[in-house]
Amino acid sequence: MESILLAAVALFTERGYDATSMEDLVRALGITKSAIYHHVSSKEELLRLATGRALDGLFSVAAAVDLMPGRAIDRLERLVRGSVAVLVAQLPFVILLLRVHGNTAAERDALERRREFDRFTAELVKQAVADGDLRPDIDPVVTARLLFGLVNSVSEWYRPGRGLGSGVTGGDGDLGDAICKLAFDGLRAP
Repeated sequence: MESILLAAVALFTERGYDATSMEDLVRALGITKSAIYHHVSSKEELLRLATGRALDGLFSVAAAVDLMPGRAIDRLERLVRGSVAVLVAQLPFVILLLRVHGNTAAERDALERRREFDRFTAELVKQAVADGDLRPDIDPVVTARLLFGLVNSVSEWYRPGRGLGSGVTGGDGDLGDAICKLAFDGLRAP
């Protein structure tokens, strides 16, 4: 099943969900349609499973953050770090999730779950503003979107095992550190 899902994700990302047929998947895998349908009922089920993998990871992080004691700013930073970890671990699934447009029921469901995650993030930002830990002159929803725009942009350039870029050493875990430093400490040298 995993090989079917990974092949579907690759094709959906490369060609687009609407432009990918089950026949394309059959050719890519070198198996029969009946072998695919033994595991899933439809192309849309494959899309649900794929976007669900990325979303389940994000919501797992959000659930852990929601149970954390302490200041909202610390919880928000944990949400960012955990989301980066999900992005790194589930990169093909996150890339696909970021490319859905809402053309099908599965895509609309995925977009609604993303909006739910955005609302959770915006609430943490609001709490951090109320605590006096974040600047109050930027709308919390805008702050949340910009913050996760930064996180999500990583999917456009990051590839596991290639390092983080010139001048930055360390493993994939340093990526969360780099994003948090940039977002929470800014670019200005101390």
